[in-house]
Amino acid sequence: MASTDTILSFEAAMERFDPVLGFEVHVELNTRTKMFSSAPNVFGNEPNSDVNEVDLGMPGVLPVVNRAAVESSIRIGLALNCEIAESCRFARKNYFYPDTPKNFQTSQYDEPIAHDGWLDIELEDGTVFRVEIERAHMEEDAGKLTHMGGATGRIQGADYSLVDYNRAGVPLVEIVTKPIVGAGSRAPELARTYVAAVREIVKNLGVSDARMERGNVRCDANVSLMPKGATQFGTRSETKNVNSLRSVEHAVRFEIQRHAAVLAAGEKVIQETRHWHEDTRTTTAGRPKSDADDYRYFPEPDLVPVVPSREWVEELRASLPEPPAERRKRLKEAWGYADAEFRDVVNAGVVDSIEETITAGATPQAARKWWMGEIVGRAKAADVDPADLGVTPEAIVELNGLVEGGKLNNKMAGQVLDGVIAREGTPTQVMASRGLVLVSDDGPLLEAIDAALAAQPGVADKIRGGKVQAVGAIVGAVMKATRGQADAGRVKELILERLGVKA
Repeated sequence: MASTDTILSFEAAMERFDPVLGFEVHVELNTRTKMFSSAPNVFGNEPNSDVNEVDLGMPGVLPVVNRAAVESSIRIGLALNCEIAESCRFARKNYFYPDTPKNFQTSQYDEPIAHDGWLDIELEDGTVFRVEIERAHMEEDAGKLTHMGGATGRIQGADYSLVDYNRAGVPLVEIVTKPIVGAGSRAPELARTYVAAVREIVKNLGVSDARMERGNVRCDANVSLMPKGATQFGTRSETKNVNSLRSVEHAVRFEIQRHAAVLAAGEKVIQETRHWHEDTRTTTAGRPKSDADDYRYFPEPDLVPVVPSREWVEELRASLPEPPAERRKRLKEAWGYADAEFRDVVNAGVVDSIEETITAGATPQAARKWWMGEIVGRAKAADVDPADLGVTPEAIVELNGLVEGGKLNNKMAGQVLDGVIAREGTPTQVMASRGLVLVSDDGPLLEAIDAALAAQPGVADKIRGGKVQAVGAIVGAVMKATRGQADAGRVKELILERLGVKA
């Protein structure tokens, strides 16, 4: 029997099987209050401080639908090219778990607010892949459990668990795709790019803070495999609550490889939920996947149907902001980037960061230089998203100003950037604390130049003889003597003046 940890190489999996994908993206709305109560919808407050009797399901209380959440849900549906239901209703999804104090979740089942949409996804090489949207429905979030005392942070092996109901009742929109076929070996890339596109849309709409590290956007990724040439879908697994773009890509890749190993061994894939482990980039079994019947859905008796008027829907449609694809085209032209340059920016996921840096005062060229030339590389080395490094647009503008003002050279600026990432302070504070000040005073530079010339008389003779390129050796010696804190351009000028050579 194949171990649950056994995987086939991705290449071997692609030779034998075709992947079928499906995504359920959960978007937390940034309304002022919760979906069915007047409790505040705020992130990061003291546990169980943003809770009232409706969130806890106390006897005799009645829910009230949040109109702002309905409006945000309709806007999301319209942005996903969905049909907006003329009438929809809420249902009770019944299950017991400690983070669901009512023992049911108020959601939508057979009558969602939005249905039958699509989203065109542009992959890294410009290929466009259409993802069909089955539905986008409204529901409430559950609370948050923290398992204490175990080695993994999961319930298995924990000594006890704490529950925070602040998140219970926060408005959610769950966006469910239809089965996605035909992605082939690009399935992991499509997974990442699709979730990135949804996050971009909801952030652009202003309906969610869209911070994946906070769980504002979470993805349940479904994967199954079909043998090459087959038409019947295989058994799927669902990796739950993946909350970064890189993790979505890696989770889909791993599950494809795991399914392939199970099937290649002649065994059956178990329909189940899976937990994603970022540290090992693997999944482990959760629980057998429930079907709709297991939740005993029935219409919510305490809420009337939601009936958005066609006039309201059209007003919301007219108020939608510029679509992300059109925005990217506009930004590319405004910034003057070449097609390849802008595609690299998009693929690196730093369009918003560069736009914010330009708004903060940088030129498009300077913003691209820092994000693409410095920050993206450091993020890849750390295996995190660029935004996770915590570098603000204001810090980039400040750092660029220090370079352009002659206080730092590029090498020193890189060290200052490392200090900013290490939370040592602002660029100016890091420059001061690390003693990284560019030496531009001619006096100390001339002393270092004279010492370098005396140490390398042969090089000095070559420069006097017309081999001006040999000046690099003297410049290098001066930079070493000044610990890289000299203005290399000024050093070269002074060397040539010292030797009586014209540049």
